[in-house]
Amino acid sequence: MFVSLQFKLELRKEDKEKLIKLMRKQSSTIRVAYNILKELEKEKTKNPHAQVYHRLRQLFPELPTKYIDLAIYKAKQYPTDKPVVFGGKRLFEKLCKNHLTGKAKEGLKKQWKEQRQGTLISIGSKADKGNRLTRFEDLNGKLHIRITTGNREFIYAKVLREPSNSKDKWITFKAMLLESWQTKNYFAYTVELKLRDGEVYGSVSFELPTPEVRCTKENGVIAIDINASPIHLAIAEVSKTGELVSYQSISLHHLLELSKNSKDNEEWILAHKVVDLAIEKGKAIAVENLKKLKKGKRGDGKATLRKRLHHWNAKKFLQKLKRVAMLKGVEVVEVNPAYTSVIGMLKYAPQLNIDKDIASAYVIGRRALGFREDTPENYERLLKDKAYLEFALKRYEEREEKLTELIKKETNEYKSNGLESELKNVEYAKKLLADLIQSLQSELSSCEGADGRNSERGETKKVSQSAWQVLRVALLLPILGKVLPRDLSPLKPVLVEGVWDRVRSRLAPLEVGGASR
Repeated sequence: MFVSLQFKLELRKEDKEKLIKLMRKQSSTIRVAYNILKELEKEKTKNPHAQVYHRLRQLFPELPTKYIDLAIYKAKQYPTDKPVVFGGKRLFEKLCKNHLTGKAKEGLKKQWKEQRQGTLISIGSKADKGNRLTRFEDLNGKLHIRITTGNREFIYAKVLREPSNSKDKWITFKAMLLESWQTKNYFAYTVELKLRDGEVYGSVSFELPTPEVRCTKENGVIAIDINASPIHLAIAEVSKTGELVSYQSISLHHLLELSKNSKDNEEWILAHKVVDLAIEKGKAIAVENLKKLKKGKRGDGKATLRKRLHHWNAKKFLQKLKRVAMLKGVEVVEVNPAYTSVIGMLKYAPQLNIDKDIASAYVIGRRALGFREDTPENYERLLKDKAYLEFALKRYEEREEKLTELIKKETNEYKSNGLESELKNVEYAKKLLADLIQSLQSELSSCEGADGRNSERGETKKVSQSAWQVLRVALLLPILGKVLPRDLSPLKPVLVEGVWDRVRSRLAPLEVGGASR
């Protein structure tokens, strides 16, 4: 399938003058070539191309040979059995009317001349690194077109074009360019430049490849989790049976200080690096389906995080990653991001002794492969332990009192906003725990039989998926003392052995009854 994409060029004044002069020459060559072809057709001349070329070389000796060939190619696209008005028949007819005067006529005349004289076309080939005369190149991290003006002289024009949405094929085109530069396996593209309202616009046409998908989730996945604090990619290789095979982290801090165009180029390189890893492992790529990212708002007390998120757009990187994967035949599986971080943090980080972000990537990979994450047995028991939940609630009450005091003393508005934001989270955590304690009391009072069990129903009702949110509240601050700890290894005894009573007793002994173990 052939695709044509539009863009605009930005040039220095002297380079723009050179380009317009070149466009006029080729436009004139096209018109002359058309008239010669028309004459030769009447004469039924054999091999008209050679004769046209020979005459054009005499008339336009300063024009590069390739531009003359292309002028003949363009001229052949016009019908010779019908009258052709270069510059547009409709505009020409308007100019011929006597009622137009002054600025209106001058504006129309300028528009007609631009269409008549402002064309430059160049057809590319793989042998010419994509295109010999108008070639896309990277210049200091910014996309440019190198335009040949003759005698081995070039001018460089900056390409002004941003993707309009995640499906914009401009993303694919840039991915193809970067791939061709890295592998030296070039693809042909045709560039046509036009002059309009004094500005230079262009279109690039190329064949969109549809490679066969070679790396699928049948062999497992390379799962990606994007994190802001610290800003990095967490990558987990997951086997088709759901085991963690390997993992790594790629820091993104170097991107924050780069200019927009340099950052864009580095993101393309990073996308190729991740896709190449998937190809090496023979696996698909798994990512979260990020529809909307919260970047915070001014005055929320999280200025550093907001600045970091402002300087790097995760969704744009994922667009590049998916486009590169498509071009290289790698399947991309998008999953629902709900609870991936919490599950990774509470279940796999302490169990496998890995970083919480790697654990989150691991959950993304397992979800992409269709695995469900059941709540560990000891965690379910913990959520039914009224004594522990009362201990956890007490810890949040203590934190609430401390935050209230800090807010009263804090004079800095932004720091105060940050404390108030934490206070709201603490109040929400208290509500979750209080509601759970109340539900346990109601359940026990309504149950028949010993130990809170109903002889007909058996075990108490199974904890719902939202239990992960309650577990986060019940475990992190009460046991680890932090809302977002880096070290989650202290949770391992709770997860594996169910010894939260010892942890609870060590941290803050209470007068309530002990845990079940």
